[in-house]
Amino acid sequence: MIRKSLLLRIFDAAYIQRWNDRVRPVDFVEIDKQAHKMVIAYFLGKFEEETAGFSWLEIIQGGLFELLQRIVLTDLKPPIFYRIKEDQLKYQQLNKWVYQELESVLTPLGRDFCRIFQNHFLDETENINRRILNAAHFYATKWEFDIIEKINPQNFEVEAIKKRLQAKQSEYLDLKGMGQLTRSDRYRHFLDMCGQLRFQIRWANLHRVPKTSVMGHSLFVAILSYLFSLEINACTKRCVNNYFTGLFHDLPEVLTRDIISPVKRSIEGLSDLIKGYEREQMEHEVYSLIPATWHKDIRTFTEDEFDSIVSVKGKMLKTSSNEINERYNNDQYNPRDGELVKAADSLAAFIEASVAIRNGSTSQGLVEAKLAIKNKFEKVTIAGINFGEIYADFA
Repeated sequence: MIRKSLLLRIFDAAYIQRWNDRVRPVDFVEIDKQAHKMVIAYFLGKFEEETAGFSWLEIIQGGLFELLQRIVLTDLKPPIFYRIKEDQLKYQQLNKWVYQELESVLTPLGRDFCRIFQNHFLDETENINRRILNAAHFYATKWEFDIIEKINPQNFEVEAIKKRLQAKQSEYLDLKGMGQLTRSDRYRHFLDMCGQLRFQIRWANLHRVPKTSVMGHSLFVAILSYLFSLEINACTKRCVNNYFTGLFHDLPEVLTRDIISPVKRSIEGLSDLIKGYEREQMEHEVYSLIPATWHKDIRTFTEDEFDSIVSVKGKMLKTSSNEINERYNNDQYNPRDGELVKAADSLAAFIEASVAIRNGSTSQGLVEAKLAIKNKFEKVTIAGINFGEIYADFA
């Protein structure tokens, strides 16, 4: 069962400040960087789906493991971390210590999960999935640096960092997606547009510590959706669909901004109107930036994202997560648990409110949101997951 301790450990990434020894126009936060990294990994992965050894599941798992590693090693500056990586013995010792720090929160996920986590860092042979993650990590870092550089032109380290990143870029040009990024403005614009979600702050009218962006929230929802999928023994495509629905479900908000639920519910029909506008703007602004063959998947991730669906004989059918468990938990049906993603979305919001209150916020809006979400889910079971037990853990 997923425990409070693991959820709060993952959420620790919302506290971690990046480039905090530089002048920054905005805060760069670790959970946002990791979210952007996984969006970039999706982009790069789409060009490599036919490559031998490619696995969406390995990319998702690797992204989560590397986030957890980063949370533990937050005090290590990148140059020091990379020096340690050059010494395999020291790096393995470091990763054993990382696992010891995380063991108590990972153990409830089962022995297999813990073994895969350890193996990810014990064997760092660079297959296609690891290359995609490494390239995505590099690109997200460079994306941040391009902003930092503009306001730190005379900093003594900036030129050295720039040269190091330029050299790093050439290492990944064998990836089809990286080659496309060097040649196509529209693909860069797509990743830039996704990156804008790093600057859109959730609950913007309320004082909170830590603040969370739409992008960071989306990664949290994606991770929760994936962990729930593991708990119910979901098939591979179900795990992948649930994860990427969580990651992209708020992408339309780059065009509309984050409109809180009470506003959407304040006028009858307003929510449907907003949804219609989002679809219209997605057609106009987003789909022109990506290959036509990706449109179906992005629509699945961003439209009616909280519906549980399967594909039967080429037709998309609405169903329930319980029915997917009973009849459709197989890759051939391409299932997606919209109900679980919605539950993950609500749990992420609950944790954001709960942590803010714990950190001293006295906002009545946060107190009411926390209570409303808990009341809604404390007696709910979806696909065999008892959400009441999860919320009781936060009592």
